[in-house]
Amino acid sequence: MTGMTTHSPFGVHRVLEPSGEAVTLPQSARRLDVSPVLAPDEVRIDVEILNLDAASYRQLREKHTGPTGHVHGHSVRSEVLEIIEDRGKMQNPVTGSGGMLIGTVAEVGPQSPLGLRVGDRVATLVSLSLTPLAVHDHLERWDGLSERVPASGHAILFGRSVAAVLPTDLDPELSLMVMDVCGAPALVRRVVSGYVERGLSPSVAVLGGAGKSGSLSLAAARQAGAGRRVAVVPVEREAALLRGSGLADEVVVADARAPLALEAAVRGAGGPVDVTVVCVDVPGCEQPALMITAQGGTVVYFSMATSFAAAALGAEGLAADVTMLVGNGYTPGHADYALELLRGDPAVRDLFEQRLAAERGHGTVADGGAV
Repeated sequence: MTGMTTHSPFGVHRVLEPSGEAVTLPQSARRLDVSPVLAPDEVRIDVEILNLDAASYRQLREKHTGPTGHVHGHSVRSEVLEIIEDRGKMQNPVTGSGGMLIGTVAEVGPQSPLGLRVGDRVATLVSLSLTPLAVHDHLERWDGLSERVPASGHAILFGRSVAAVLPTDLDPELSLMVMDVCGAPALVRRVVSGYVERGLSPSVAVLGGAGKSGSLSLAAARQAGAGRRVAVVPVEREAALLRGSGLADEVVVADARAPLALEAAVRGAGGPVDVTVVCVDVPGCEQPALMITAQGGTVVYFSMATSFAAAALGAEGLAADVTMLVGNGYTPGHADYALELLRGDPAVRDLFEQRLAAERGHGTVADGGAV
């Protein structure tokens, strides 16, 4: 441990850099202590699989793609391993984001409030960017060509961490995929329900509607009582996945980074909309999202690629009177709700199962810019 005589439920005692008076929370720390020795309220997890967040993996993949389009997977793997070993956590220094993991509870501190027991197989619901993490196998089973990273190592959860025991009726990796983005549908449900409680039936557009967070957001909007639902996807292949699924009333193909083209596409689908949900893993979607949102509407930025300065200044420049929300990834009950959507909606489940099969085989189902 760091030598501190006290521990913090927020994990401050695990911060190695910066130290002294400049000590900060694990999320913004430069380096964390990965000692397997637990504070009284901590939990140690034996790691099985890391799931890199979409924005982080896209950045790493693009960085290590050669001029012919070949992805140098070994270089991706080497950089991820270097980040973990250097920082004591998986936090992409460019995107600032991490991902989450599946593992088995190995030890529980006597004062842990998380309700976990040794032997529980769990998914962590806090970012790897703040989770002390050590890898013991050099990621030798990972080829660097997917977000899914088989790994052996250990991770530490704090007293204020969040984890969920994996359900027994679903493939654990399918559950991980859902839990990785479970904050999005929960927040969309809350936003849409707020409109419905005022007697409104809001129109909703989801940028990246065929992706993980996007498809769940569409399902949540429908369940919460949204009116017209518009899914925006970057390529026709993803549009084909959504047409006929019932998740969206309109599916449009447009680049979410191109403001005029996106505005025209959504206008052609009956826009602007009351609620826009940004679920893409590329930068540059801040102002286009504002352009398709009606005055007095709401934009939910649920992407780690978002520049919130660009969003705020863009709203000012466009004279956009909208409420802008940051999707922070946590709402009470978010994991159970997302799994409920998966179980209850065959279209959502089919999209996730196709994506999981593609990840395992390094395919490209619904990965063209969608989280």
